[in-house]
Amino acid sequence: MQLRPIFLAIGIMTVLLGLAMIPCALMDYADGRAETYVFEVSAFGSILIGACMWVLSRGDVERTGQREGFLLTVLVWVFLPMIAAIPFLASGMTVTDSLFETISGLTTTGATVMTGLDDMPRGLLLWRAILQWIGGIGIIVTAIAILPQLRVGGMQLFELESSDMSGKFLPRITDIAAYLGFTYLLISMLCALLYYLTGMDWFDAITHAMTTMSAGGYSTHDASFGYFSETNAPYVATIFMFIAGLPFSLLAMLMLQGRLRPMLSDPQPRVYLGLALIFSTIIVVYHEAVVDPPIFDHIFHGFKEALFNIISIMTGTGYASAPYDTWGQPVMVVFLGATFVGGCAGSAACGLKMFRLEIAAKTIIAYSQRMIQPHRRTPIRYAGKAVDEEVLQSVMVFVSLYLLTFLVSAALISLTGVDALTAISGAATSVSNVGPGLGPMIGPSGTFQLLPDFAKWVCAIAMLLGRLEFVAVFVVLTRRFWRG
Repeated sequence: MQLRPIFLAIGIMTVLLGLAMIPCALMDYADGRAETYVFEVSAFGSILIGACMWVLSRGDVERTGQREGFLLTVLVWVFLPMIAAIPFLASGMTVTDSLFETISGLTTTGATVMTGLDDMPRGLLLWRAILQWIGGIGIIVTAIAILPQLRVGGMQLFELESSDMSGKFLPRITDIAAYLGFTYLLISMLCALLYYLTGMDWFDAITHAMTTMSAGGYSTHDASFGYFSETNAPYVATIFMFIAGLPFSLLAMLMLQGRLRPMLSDPQPRVYLGLALIFSTIIVVYHEAVVDPPIFDHIFHGFKEALFNIISIMTGTGYASAPYDTWGQPVMVVFLGATFVGGCAGSAACGLKMFRLEIAAKTIIAYSQRMIQPHRRTPIRYAGKAVDEEVLQSVMVFVSLYLLTFLVSAALISLTGVDALTAISGAATSVSNVGPGLGPMIGPSGTFQLLPDFAKWVCAIAMLLGRLEFVAVFVVLTRRFWRG
């Protein structure tokens, strides 16, 4: 295995992470805060560590293959949170809380242990937003450029034409990253501009644009998006959260090449939009038909609130415009289901993803038919093409690992003595990289601060597993991988 290009890549990313801390120091300096040392020291340390790795890895870069791709994918998401946690540690947070907040940020989960956000130094708030914005583009590149070539979780279904594993692995990723990064930046800038036009100040507009397009959900206010409930900002957020859950390769084709047909021909956006509308309609109909008096003033208000929060949960953004965990038990079941669903493959969103849900459903139907008619062979098709056995196997392995990780995480969290709803929703929201759970402790009105440290570590590990699509981590942990 060639380790030099792996450490070179991690060293470069560590330097870039250190440079990303400089705007936070400048923000605190402009505000006259004494906390500027937090980011000055953190930036210097990060750049020094990254530069050392960079220098020690110099030389001719060997060809890299699938094993190096697996290891690079895992190490990046394990090592970078340790570096990114330095500002939180320097500001006085514990090791557990610092790593939890950082992992939640970089994986764009959005679960937080921090309170008093309205009075917090803006440099630290900006750093939380930057972490999620970096994590968002990192997730998109991982999902589009890396996982298909590693054949993880059925993602090979989206392997780009002209992808070549014979010595062009890292350069190909670089090309794709630049192509997608420009699209990501353009949409983020547009989102920030529209937020500003709705009445947000420039700081809130920029930070919320970062956490919207990354499907992260960190806010600068304890009330999350409820702070902006009297403005038109929730309408902008709903649109851009939905965009964040669309395949970014198709968005790039649309924005940079003017090609609309690939977006219309892909079944994922249609299923994604359909489920969001169905979930929202169920919530509104339930309250209009069953709850007396209804929580919502009128149907339009109810649908707006339901759609905002459903899309927020489906994409894993985690913004909350209202305490939806008080809307009734049936509604909580709907939100718990939306937690698992996710967005489209190749997006900043989380969860099982639309294509896996469709393929899994078709696989179950096909095998049910074969039980009745053993000699019947019905090919499973996706986007008009037959899905080969390797993809079916990858999808089912992913779904199995997803559910297994959720069950184990929920069981471990429950051992700390928290109630069942907190344990189940905490595991679900961590594995799915959503953010808020359900209930008074970790629901949309609470934080993860009161969870025992052991539960926080379980949630943090589940966040990493969910963001890395499970398979990549388990492959690296096998003995055969290291024997090569």
